[in-house]
Amino acid sequence: MTSDLTKMYWLQAISPLHVGAGKGVGFIDMPVMREKVTNWPFVPGSAVKGVLRDHFTQIKEKETDQSKKKVLEEQIKAAFGEAGRDPESNAGSLVFTDAHIVCMPIRSLYGTFAYVTSPMVLARLKRDLESTGGTNVPANISIDNDETVLTSKAPKIVHDNMIFFEDLDFPVKSTDPNADLWAVYLSKKIYPSDVTWQTTFNERFAIVSDNTFTFLAMQGSEVSAHIKIDDARKIVKKGALWYEEALPSETILAGIAWCDRVYRKGVTENDIHTTFCGNELKNIQIGGKATVGKGRARCLFTQG
Repeated sequence: MTSDLTKMYWLQAISPLHVGAGKGVGFIDMPVMREKVTNWPFVPGSAVKGVLRDHFTQIKEKETDQSKKKVLEEQIKAAFGEAGRDPESNAGSLVFTDAHIVCMPIRSLYGTFAYVTSPMVLARLKRDLESTGGTNVPANISIDNDETVLTSKAPKIVHDNMIFFEDLDFPVKSTDPNADLWAVYLSKKIYPSDVTWQTTFNERFAIVSDNTFTFLAMQGSEVSAHIKIDDARKIVKKGALWYEEALPSETILAGIAWCDRVYRKGVTENDIHTTFCGNELKNIQIGGKATVGKGRARCLFTQG
C-alpha cells in the first residue's frame, strides 16, 4: 500500500453534507454517520466509490468519440466492478477507505469561523499520509485540556488572547511552530493552486484538545427541521416533523485510495489511477438531499 499508485483523497464540503445513518435514537431523527469509537463524523468509502462511479458514468454517456467511450467503459467496469453472470464480471479494483474528519468548521465570535482539529485527528492523519508516501509530514502535537494552539498567522479568531468557539471560550497557548507547519502543509494539500484560500486556512487554523474536539464535533454539526405539508389542509401534516443533521460547509475529510488486483483484461493499475484518481473533481454530489443543494463537494487526490 506504499506504491506510487496509493493516494490520499480529500473531500471538502461546499454545501452541507448529509450521509445518513438511518433513524436516530435521540432528538436528531436523521443523524450523520459517526465512528463507533470516537463518535466523530465520517463519510463511508462505499459512498465515495459509488459517487465516483456515477460521476464517470455520466462522463462516459456524454462522450461522442465511440473508441474513447469504449475504453472508459472498460475502465469503469475494472475500477468499480460489474455484477452479473458474464464470465468477465468482476469485483471493483479501486479501493477507498472511509474519509475521516480532518477539520471541522466551527463558529467563532471573531473571524466568523475556524478550521478546528485536534492532536489525535492529526496523529491519525499523519499515519495515513506516511503510509501513502507522504514526506516531511509535521510532527505530532500535544496540548492540555482547555487550551488552543494557533499558528502565528491566526489573529482573526483571537481577541485579548482568548478564542470563542460556539459558546465556549479558551485561553490561547503560545503559538507552536508545528501548528504553523501543519497549517501550511494542509492548506497546500487542500488548496494546491489557490493562494487566497491557503491564506484563509492559515488565518483560521486551530488545534484544540481531543476532548474539546469531540464536543465540538457533536455541537458543530448543522441540524435543520423539516416538515411535510398536508395537501388537503395546507398545514403541517400531523407527526410529520423531523430533525436532520448535516456536516456544515467547509468540513474537510480525508481517506486513502489504492488499486487492488485488476481482473479485467486490457486495463492496468496505472490506467485506473490516471483516469479516476488524477484530476480534481470540483463539483460532485455526496449523500442525500441533492435537489435542495445539499452534498456538493470537492474531491482531489494527492501523493501523501
